[in-house]
Amino acid sequence: MKDNRTLFIHGYKNGLPIGAGYFAVAVSLGIAARDYGFTALQGFFASLFTYASAGQYIAFNLYNAGGALAQLIILTFIINARYILMGFALNQRMPAGTPLGTRMLVCTCITDEIFGITIARPGVPSPYYTFGALIGAVPLWALGTATGISMGNILPASIVSALSVALFGMFIASIIPEGRKDKAILAAILSSFALSYAFTKLPVLSEMSSGNRTILLTVLVSSVFAVLFPRTEGGSDEN
Repeated sequence: MKDNRTLFIHGYKNGLPIGAGYFAVAVSLGIAARDYGFTALQGFFASLFTYASAGQYIAFNLYNAGGALAQLIILTFIINARYILMGFALNQRMPAGTPLGTRMLVCTCITDEIFGITIARPGVPSPYYTFGALIGAVPLWALGTATGISMGNILPASIVSALSVALFGMFIASIIPEGRKDKAILAAILSSFALSYAFTKLPVLSEMSSGNRTILLTVLVSSVFAVLFPRTEGGSDEN
């Protein structure tokens, strides 16, 4: 029990810097939500229970356009389908005997950044670390959305534009250190960047949604590097 509490606290501390980045990006999301008629309280709870930037932005747009609930659900599912793959990858590495309910709860905690810091830790991933990271990060995402709705229009346009790219910089910062340690990981990262750009220019592929392109790239790159550079898991959780 003590080890689980320690892992939770460690995850919480690592989640706070992610939350700071989330807050900055969520302010720009809140500005859009305000234009669509959402109140600060509505925006706060929308972000607290969804915490998906692209999915939420599409949902706000669709709501404003009078779209049906079924359309909103389907679009959100497609845009965020990559998290299914992340959930599979994380569950395969969790401790043997982890209850199904705990595994399902961990999957609801996944964001790109939380998945990144969880999977990058040496040893077997702990659900309690992931839970802590979520508690540290997501409330700041929700608070940022509410802040954007409440006072975002006061900010200069240049600041709003800068906030919109903060999350991408933070995500890069979470994967580059691992790439510096392992040449195979670095090659996978660089290949992902190159292919991601190429997919936006190639016929047919460029017409796919960004979410579907992400899924295709994830399967393609991870499969190729899993075959070329198979890894043997081992070790235990470390702080």
